[in-house]
Amino acid sequence: MELEWRDLAFHREIGAVIDALDSAQFWTRLTRALERYVVFDNWVALRFAPGMAPLVCAESPTPDGTVDAMFQDYLAALYQLDPFYIAATEKPASGFVTLADVAPDNFSMTDYYQRYFRKNIVGDEVHFNYMIDARHTLAFSLGATHRYGERDLAVLALCAPWVIALLRQRLPYETFDAPQPAPGEAATQAALEAGAPTDMPNYAARFEQVSSAGGRSPLTAREVEVAMLSLSGFSTRAIAEKLTISFETVRAHKKHIYTKLNVNSQSELFALFYEAGRKGA
Repeated sequence: MELEWRDLAFHREIGAVIDALDSAQFWTRLTRALERYVVFDNWVALRFAPGMAPLVCAESPTPDGTVDAMFQDYLAALYQLDPFYIAATEKPASGFVTLADVAPDNFSMTDYYQRYFRKNIVGDEVHFNYMIDARHTLAFSLGATHRYGERDLAVLALCAPWVIALLRQRLPYETFDAPQPAPGEAATQAALEAGAPTDMPNYAARFEQVSSAGGRSPLTAREVEVAMLSLSGFSTRAIAEKLTISFETVRAHKKHIYTKLNVNSQSELFALFYEAGRKGA
């Protein structure tokens, strides 16, 4: 293989990343190595696990050094609508993942996209995922205020093997910044972390909280499932295919959900879920 002098900076950057594997500078050096070739605007490293809020390894600093309130909303509840989180916890695997790979068919029409994703990330997002085990994934996210072009995605995919290998090597040195669990969720999270089965995911607990607080009828397990898929951006037809039920059955579930929760639109349903998450955080 013929190497050119232009390759020198790249090899120096990779050497600096490897040298920082056991230091606090690892994530900064990794992002510097990547931003030499692809433009992105924010980054975060997270550990995903089913039924638990993501644990933060490191994140890009805000321009004024303050806490990112929108990201705190994400950690409190909105992560449950994140297509990257959903994909990583439903079908964990190591690899390079684009938004197009995981976004449901109506994702851009959801309140999650309009009120969080578009404002916080704006354009596009990709993940480098390292599957730690069957329950845990280390995810390194790069967000951009623009859409990644074909060249950007090709370069990032080309970098994926060594980025994911570095994530695996970094893991023993990582400590995770765990958010405080919402009231009533500590036992659920402890059980999930220990690998024990639970009957009520966090989002189901939130809908139960909303129902009981308003004196409303509780949603059934299937109705909660349909509500979350709808909020995540799955169309009625996509929900029917995913749950292997009929289109009309999904429509009936949606009607029951709206009646029980006394809402008239998807936005009102999102507001109930979102506010319950913020109050419980």
